[in-house]
Amino acid sequence: MNTRSRSGRDAFESARALLAEHGIPLMAAHALTRPKRLRKVLEEAIAQGARRILVGGGDGTISCAVQALMGRNVTLGVVPLGTGNDFARSLGIPDTLEAACDVIAGGYTARVDVGLVNGRPFLNAASLGLTTAIAKRLTQELKQRAGKLAYPMAAAAEMRTLQPFHVRLQADGQTLEVDALQLVVGNGRYHGAGNMVAPDATLDDRQFHVYAITAPSVADGGERTGLGHLQDVATLARVALGMRSGGHLEHESVVHLHTSRLVVETDPPMEVNADGENVGMTPMRFEVAPAALRVYAPAPQ
Repeated sequence: MNTRSRSGRDAFESARALLAEHGIPLMAAHALTRPKRLRKVLEEAIAQGARRILVGGGDGTISCAVQALMGRNVTLGVVPLGTGNDFARSLGIPDTLEAACDVIAGGYTARVDVGLVNGRPFLNAASLGLTTAIAKRLTQELKQRAGKLAYPMAAAAEMRTLQPFHVRLQADGQTLEVDALQLVVGNGRYHGAGNMVAPDATLDDRQFHVYAITAPSVADGGERTGLGHLQDVATLARVALGMRSGGHLEHESVVHLHTSRLVVETDPPMEVNADGENVGMTPMRFEVAPAALRVYAPAPQ
């Protein structure tokens, strides 16, 4: 468990007690104050014969764990303790410690896809533009202090310096070029603490769901003007109104597609964020690793 996650410190003993009540024995339990130790701890556990590994933390912690677990003969149990918890949300795991432990105790497992960006695994979404800038503002201090409000606070601060960028997408034989404010490549259904990538996206559909919010200021020739900036900000605000339901895909400024492979090039080069972590600069190549991870999930009704 990452005890530096928003509620990790308080949850560590509670989770152990809940699992014990369900009759789940633990070979070992690790309260990690240095998340960088996670991969080493997981590798050692697998070497010692562990085949069920339970990880508590936010999306960044879970994504880091996947780098050690994907393609291995192990099952991941997710205890969502972060600010966003989008992977747990995509799996259908309720956002409480008790519910997460109930899912693990239930024993139902599913195989889910893992996204690869230049070979690095991610679970929820990779993005560039506004969402990447927001992620850079989401410091540990801000998340601890503001909790669920950290995302909108960071977004409001970032709007002041918003700039469009040109992006070229090559996807399964088609090429698309747009001037964008944000690009999201989703493996799961959710990103950004509950915003939808697409309402029909699932973690096992073997494809990415991609959407870009285009910049109306560029089409109107006003991208370097104050009026153009206001136009872009207003567009983002209107698109954001539909993100919780997936209705943003119907907005005239949004283009979307789905694909199993994708190459992203931008002008200028842009930072890419995957599951809350900076993974480098464009160009980037995306591929789906199908059914690469086994996880505990709620049993189908």
